[in-house]
Amino acid sequence: MDINAIVKNKVTAGLPELSPGDNVRVSFKIKEAARERVQIFPGLIIKVARHNSGGNFTVRRVTSGVGVEHTFPLASPLLEKIEVVRHGKVRRSKLYYIRRLSTKEARLKERRDNVAQVPVPDMLEAVAVQPETPVTESK
Repeated sequence: MDINAIVKNKVTAGLPELSPGDNVRVSFKIKEAARERVQIFPGLIIKVARHNSGGNFTVRRVTSGVGVEHTFPLASPLLEKIEVVRHGKVRRSKLYYIRRLSTKEARLKERRDNVAQVPVPDMLEAVAVQPETPVTESK
């Protein structure tokens, strides 16, 4: 018997592709007494682990000078949505070194993938190509 047949992968549908270095806003449900609300946790993804049960990812943020990390399971029914704010350019899969950096030092460069080239209309090209008239000085 295969373990994958027993444990069904219940990863929340519609999640974006997550990678370390991404700045995200994670919306998740919190149950307080008799009511339920959605809380948003913005931060930097420092670790992504994928395995048979769906995996998890860790998000870090600094609030009031204190670093806060939260690990979210991908297969959790409490995970409402994940919004990727920007993609960071990193060369590591685990960004644990970010923990010892200050907030300003921990900023990452943005990774820009497949930037689409916007075609310039012919009318704008004609205006841009017009020759300039020489300016003559008068005495």
